[in-house]
Amino acid sequence: MVLITCDLHIHSSASADGKCSVEQIIMIAKERGLNAIAITDHDTTEGAKHAVGIKNPGILIIPGIEVSTKDGHVIVLGTTDIFPPGEDAIETIRKAREKGCLTIIPHPYHRWRHAVGLHAPEVLKEADAIEVYNSRYYIGTANKKAARIAKEYHKPMTAGSDAHTCKFVGYGINLIDAKENTVASVLDAIRTGKIESHCLKTPIRTYTSQSLHNVVRKVRRHTPRLKARRLP
Repeated sequence: MVLITCDLHIHSSASADGKCSVEQIIMIAKERGLNAIAITDHDTTEGAKHAVGIKNPGILIIPGIEVSTKDGHVIVLGTTDIFPPGEDAIETIRKAREKGCLTIIPHPYHRWRHAVGLHAPEVLKEADAIEVYNSRYYIGTANKKAARIAKEYHKPMTAGSDAHTCKFVGYGINLIDAKENTVASVLDAIRTGKIESHCLKTPIRTYTSQSLHNVVRKVRRHTPRLKARRLP
């Protein structure tokens, strides 16, 4: 058996709102003693493909994607395939299961962050695991509710830094008791609940700044004539 220390929810610069390269993420992860990381960019696997293509990274790379489903975000691990955004979450989970992937519902009760638990709570019963520790929750009520539901549904509980900058890589900490140091073994261990998780909180100043940036980005996207302005 191998004890794997892993962050299961990281965004690289392949995400529209990601700030750091895969190389930077790997460097920070190793400095912080992680044995594995999952690259889970929004609706793209370009970051994951790049990461798994690095020769001798010195850390286990779990390729993945955070899919923007009709009902909210779903993380799919163990793949470099694209899952189309905008489909029902149940359909995304079904397709992922057919490919042998692992599915996690991230931040299921965060009101402003595409929360599956608020829009389609029945989906939590179908996923393989539930993220109950997300470092970007400054107030812990949503995390606590996620943990309560995970226990009720007998689902493995995971943690994710949800890092959009490498400064916070490792803020979501999972100790995974795997048979060997491979992606398949790590995912199997998560499925069977051989995981202990906790997280550190992203500082409130950073969290609020990132949230404001995301709001402005979404407004610009849906208001083409709005002139771009640089945030202070």
